[in-house]
Amino acid sequence: MSIYLHDIPLKQAQARLEQALRAAGLWRVLGVEDIPLDENARGRVLAEPVWAKISSPHYHAAAMDGFAVRARDTDGATMTAPVVLRCPEQTVYVDTGDPLPAWANAVIPIENIEPLDERGELSARARAPYAIRVRAALPPWKHVRPLGEDMVATQLVLPAGQVLRPVDLGAAAGCGHATLRVAKKPQIAILPTGTELKPIGEPVTAGDIIEYNSVVLAAQVSEWGGVPVRYPITPDDIEALRARVIEAARDNDLVLLLAGSSAGSEDFSAQVVESLGTLLVHGVAVRPGHPVILGMIDEREPGSGGQTPIIGVPGYPVSAALTGEIFIEPLLARWLGRRPRQPLVVQATLTRKLASPAGDDDYVRVAVGKVGERVLAAPLRRGAGVISSLVRADGIVIVPAGSQGLPAGADVRVRLYRSPHEIERSILAIGSHDMTLDLLAQFLAGRDRRLTSANVGSLGGLIALRRGEAHLAGSHLLDPQTGEYNLSYIRQYLPDTPVVVVALVGREQGLLVPKGNLKAIRSLEDLAREGVRFVNRQRGAGTRVLLDYQLSKLGIDAAAIGGYDQEEYTHLAVAAAVASGRADCGLGIAAAAHALNLEFIPLFKERYDLVFLREEYNRPLVAPLLEVLRDASFQKAVSQLPGYDIAPMGRIIAEWE
Repeated sequence: MSIYLHDIPLKQAQARLEQALRAAGLWRVLGVEDIPLDENARGRVLAEPVWAKISSPHYHAAAMDGFAVRARDTDGATMTAPVVLRCPEQTVYVDTGDPLPAWANAVIPIENIEPLDERGELSARARAPYAIRVRAALPPWKHVRPLGEDMVATQLVLPAGQVLRPVDLGAAAGCGHATLRVAKKPQIAILPTGTELKPIGEPVTAGDIIEYNSVVLAAQVSEWGGVPVRYPITPDDIEALRARVIEAARDNDLVLLLAGSSAGSEDFSAQVVESLGTLLVHGVAVRPGHPVILGMIDEREPGSGGQTPIIGVPGYPVSAALTGEIFIEPLLARWLGRRPRQPLVVQATLTRKLASPAGDDDYVRVAVGKVGERVLAAPLRRGAGVISSLVRADGIVIVPAGSQGLPAGADVRVRLYRSPHEIERSILAIGSHDMTLDLLAQFLAGRDRRLTSANVGSLGGLIALRRGEAHLAGSHLLDPQTGEYNLSYIRQYLPDTPVVVVALVGREQGLLVPKGNLKAIRSLEDLAREGVRFVNRQRGAGTRVLLDYQLSKLGIDAAAIGGYDQEEYTHLAVAAAVASGRADCGLGIAAAAHALNLEFIPLFKERYDLVFLREEYNRPLVAPLLEVLRDASFQKAVSQLPGYDIAPMGRIIAEWE
């Protein structure tokens, strides 16, 4: 009988997998091997502790170039009453690292002696004199590395479970080891499935999906210490899939089946697992990553009675990557005998409200920056298919099941993907989207700065500044009364907040339409025609404010525009909606139209400003950004984008104390 187990809690799913692995004898290090002690051992995990075979150093060694002596022979030596020692009866020359004579217990550095000849005069033979004159006494063992100073024979040098670093290799070699016993790397089969999938590099048409989840998972497996084995794409044929899983289970320690696992006739993954072994879990209460399958495939080798674990990985890229972090990395850690990776966690303040499904642990991607003394976490775009959000993410906030979300200003724990150094050098921009920000980020990367941004619209950016939750906000809000950009809104939303307003660019706004413009859309009046589908920007976006202002001037009711309530958060997202046929037109910038090979009908000119908190504007953190605005190469790069005017770039528009 089928045992589909939907939406069970994460801890329960992990417990079921552990129980099955224990029963199969697989909750342990899978195997060990001896490897040469060389640079290739870096990153391997010790299966046994390393005990010192010999001491290091294994003799009393000179720590300086100089003369080995008995310390007592220098007693009483002063600047005015020096002691003379004869060579080789009382002293001999040694280089750094040389063994000391059995009778010696100190070394006088060569620069602290006076070489003498047979007549007691200074000699030019500093390293082979007749005698030396000493003007300072030495204590025993001065400038000597005694036997065992570093490591003593039989001492524990490295514990089992240590992930070998370059210095660990040196320590193991220094105490007499030439080979190391390490955990065998688990071999992980990665099986992409789906008739719609196309290999990387092949041309694609509508309905085709580039298969890259296997690349991401293979890289994760390799980073975590396993050996990934990527199999060819298997089409949606249940018998072909069964055969591929049987082959992979026989030859590997773990099978990752990359396929969707929603309930229905196309749910081959669950059917295959159930037909070949035991289906432990089908659905985990985690988002993204909900449709995860956990199971065991019987008979790793014919007649062996063994089992191979299998994980059905969701098809959406973010879900797939997070499934790796949640299930695969801890399992590899167990098989390698090391501790699971523990990400650095920081406390941060959430910049906006989060709504989360009540029954699931919600893994929220966030941009992280430090504004003043506060660490802030700005939620990024949601969606299990948006892998770019993981690229941009500085960390993950886990909203636990049952909370239904978090309010703006909540204290959260962020599992960092980046180092604290990177966070300290991150400039956090919240507000309107503009394509020049991507160029700005690229130029800042060469100046030891990161520009990390969250697109919430111009008004959202000003509100974030008012709350002290960003270093700057991008804004292009038109005041219909004065025709000025941004200043009246800043007075309204930041009346008591000192700011500096710096112009970034002038730019054209217009209608984005498909090539050929078959619906002959030329003006805003055409948006109200029957059969025209429009895609809008979100409330608070400067483009939305501009649109509403122009519609009111023309006397056009927004309710008459088909798609007015269909919203996107960036100019490129509007362009994508038009390019994909989801809409016939949208209002946006020329560069977005050019990027997706659309036609652009210019309608308006506007100014896009950067609004800084004055305190942050004056900090060293932001100085490189202001330098970039004056950089001729950056200005040239922006000027080459369609529809941009760099004439106002870098000009201070206004300052408020």
